[in-house]
Amino acid sequence: MIMQVRLPDGSIKIYDGPVTPGQIAREISEGLWRNAVGALVNGQLWDLERPIDFDCELKIVKLEDPEAAEIYRHTMSHIMAQAVMRIYGADKVKLGIGPTIENGFYYDFDIQDAKITEEDLAKIEEEMKKIIKEDLKIERFELPKAEAIELMKQRGQVYKVELIEEIPDEKVSFYKQGEFVDLCRGPHLPSTGKVKHFKLLSVSGAYWRGNEKNPMLQRIYGTAFAKKEDLENYLKMLEEAKKRDHRKLGPQLELFFINTDVAAGMPIFLPYGMTVLLELMNLSRKLHKKYGYKEVGTPLIMHEKLWRQSGHWDHYKNNMYFTEKEEVTYAVKPMNCPGHILIYKNKPVSYKDLPIRLFEFGRVHRYERGGVLHGLLRVRTFTQDDAHIFCREDQVVAEVTNVVKFIDELYSIFGFTYRATLSTMPEDHMGDEATWEKATQALRNALEETKVPYVVAEGEGAFYGPKIDFHVKDVIGREWQCATIQVDFQMPERFDITYKDADGTEKRPVMIHRALYGSLERFFGILIEHYAGAFPTWLAPVQVVVLPVSEKYVDYAKELSEKFDKYGIRVELDDRNETLGYRIRENQIRKVPYMIIVGEKEKESGKISVRTRDGKDIHDVDVEEFITKISEEINSRSISLTY
Repeated sequence: MIMQVRLPDGSIKIYDGPVTPGQIAREISEGLWRNAVGALVNGQLWDLERPIDFDCELKIVKLEDPEAAEIYRHTMSHIMAQAVMRIYGADKVKLGIGPTIENGFYYDFDIQDAKITEEDLAKIEEEMKKIIKEDLKIERFELPKAEAIELMKQRGQVYKVELIEEIPDEKVSFYKQGEFVDLCRGPHLPSTGKVKHFKLLSVSGAYWRGNEKNPMLQRIYGTAFAKKEDLENYLKMLEEAKKRDHRKLGPQLELFFINTDVAAGMPIFLPYGMTVLLELMNLSRKLHKKYGYKEVGTPLIMHEKLWRQSGHWDHYKNNMYFTEKEEVTYAVKPMNCPGHILIYKNKPVSYKDLPIRLFEFGRVHRYERGGVLHGLLRVRTFTQDDAHIFCREDQVVAEVTNVVKFIDELYSIFGFTYRATLSTMPEDHMGDEATWEKATQALRNALEETKVPYVVAEGEGAFYGPKIDFHVKDVIGREWQCATIQVDFQMPERFDITYKDADGTEKRPVMIHRALYGSLERFFGILIEHYAGAFPTWLAPVQVVVLPVSEKYVDYAKELSEKFDKYGIRVELDDRNETLGYRIRENQIRKVPYMIIVGEKEKESGKISVRTRDGKDIHDVDVEEFITKISEEINSRSISLTY
């Protein structure tokens, strides 16, 4: 058997039988072989010592390569599982799953008579270090499905048996390191000693396979990096993220709270929080007008037949809320698109009317399992700055390009950079492949025209159309998915919407779904963490607080407060019977941008002393000058303080 292996430099190696990537790496150089952790074979990750017996394109994956993280983090999850079994007893630990995730890995365990706590992570880490030091060889082997089931039954691994029974292949792959054997597709490192820089992060509960009817397992999260420096930087970022956690800052800054007893996943906004939300909405409305949208409003609850016609009943029913009245079933809307279609259908449309851009701050409700709810970032009710564009097919690229420009302008106001993901047709989809390809190409053309960097996520599109998701990067380097654009040929078909073309014939419009903040509540949560609660002045719930030094200067402080208010500055008077130092500290904790301190000197001179929230003091400031500067700062939506 003759086989060809093409390397990244274009050279071709010829073999007369199976060969492993490790052998090829060693042929190239000893240094490459020592640093290799796996390979890409025809674009698929592959074990270093797993034989190849077919023609292929091959790239050796080195420890520092981006692809290596998937391999060594997956291996680290196995090392963690082996350590847990050693500590708690192999006969008492039932293994769930242990995949890699963004920046790390986890493993789920069902442990008899033991509950793992955060304090237990240190001893698990110590056992993992021993396994790494042992440098156990990691070997892949396959068994016929029946033998695989028997092996896992003998080891008491009931969850693995359940997984194997659902595998369609006749053979099942396993990985072995020392006494530890696990069902796994791989790939893995050649041995347990290849990567040493890891940290276990937390422990939580997780239902088996995400189903609340199944047993609750114990999930341990961890992370690993090829370099010690990268691990240390990541852990510092996590510490910084803890300080910025919007779930802590939200209630602390009196922005919002969530009452889990009566409204789990449904945030309640306090006056300060509503102030920020209204500013975000005002900005959005201004930009929507600039980009040619008309604002509309649609009902929260509509008849089930609408959701059957839209396809949500068949594809999204498990995530919807329903109510019944007079033996008729109504659905609480999970999306705004069917309502906007009703508006389109309300009167005849000519080709001259297109594009029609309808925009709504649409409140939607979607059921999420309790275990995945997360502050404002994962909720059950939220408000979308949702819009639907109805256009001719020849207008699609221009309209998507226009939306991308809109997104760029919006995100630049907050100082965000971003990248995009183009998601293609999923298995569960409506419509034929040719139509999907046409829609996907339109999105691709718009991205390339606007030069937005993007990657393709195969099979991740919505059930009715491909989409672009935009990921913003915050000040500490985390990425958040916010805006989305979706091209839809299916809904116009299902609802039989048309327009009259120039030749008098009825044509089908294309529907573009898009949201820019995405979820207003989620974007708010991201902003809280991005700014650590210290909002730019234009967004701050309280922009200025006036602090009289003592009771003698309260009247002058009131005069100033009224003057600031007259100019549209959000101001509060803090004349509480507390020391000045205490009140300054309190308002710094509240992250108020500017504190105006007035005493005898200020009252006599008619000037003010300004203290910024970061502790900078500016004396003898002219009141009119301060009003002019802060007004300019607010109106320009500056993200930094003037003083």
